Amino acid sequence: MGQPKRKQSKQRSRKRRGANRFKAPLLIKEPDGTFTRPHRVNPETGEYRGRQVLDLEV
Repeated sequence: MGQPKRKQSKQRSRKRRGANRFKAPLLIKEPDGTFTRPHRVNPETGEYRGRQVLDLEV
């Protein structure tokens, strides 16, 4: 079996592995029509799971 001529650096290995791991963030559509990431407070309305959790003064 062939052997590598040089040691592969940690940075090079991690770059390769990191490229395979990338996925676009999931977005869910809120009832008001905006898209947010799941399990997070909607920054535009201040709601989480249908409840008002942030006071937003507009």
